[in-house]
Amino acid sequence: MFQILVVDDDKNTRLLLRAVLENAGYTVSTACDGIEALSVLDKEHIDLIVLDIMMPNMDGYELTKTIRESQSNMPILMISAKQLPADKHKGFIVGTDDYITKPIDDEEMLFRIKALLRRAKIASEHRIKVGEVILDYDSLTVTKNGEVYELPQKEFLLLFKLLSFPGKIFTRIQLMDEIWGSDSETGWETVTVHIGRLRKRFEGWEEFQIEAVRGLGYKAVKKL
Repeated sequence: MFQILVVDDDKNTRLLLRAVLENAGYTVSTACDGIEALSVLDKEHIDLIVLDIMMPNMDGYELTKTIRESQSNMPILMISAKQLPADKHKGFIVGTDDYITKPIDDEEMLFRIKALLRRAKIASEHRIKVGEVILDYDSLTVTKNGEVYELPQKEFLLLFKLLSFPGKIFTRIQLMDEIWGSDSETGWETVTVHIGRLRKRFEGWEEFQIEAVRGLGYKAVKKL
């Protein structure tokens, strides 16, 4: 069972979020500000944090930055009444994984939490399973029905990235920065070449496919 930490200075909000999350099957701890949240993190195993931005003593931005500076990749979902793009940008800059605005849609929040936990599981296990297909990050292999396919590193990393976020569109520049590094002298055209090789290699596989989105980039689609 996943343990979620809710951090908000408003008691009623903490009680409401706790009730929603416990009703969804999660175990919940609470804190009224960032300082108390850090104390909870020292004592308990937490799988994900849901936090407000505007809090006394240590706000959501400071807490998120502190957690990331400790090298923790724990999923963080910011919830705030702040709706300006600049506020969201600041949240992502300090290290939040997702951001939703108040008033909170309970169902949307639960969907986002589920997605963040799934991605965290993929990251920690370094494996993705799609039907009978298994991608193993440590060995750079794709296995299907006992048959193992070894991929060149860049091709595997591209495939792993796309299948970690099925349905999400990535631009060539995003993929270039993620896989080759932002300081790479290689042109973004190499992404097109590698994607082409992947599409040919896995052409006809019933589990997934890589689609080009005209004028935008690429996405992976799970077919099972």
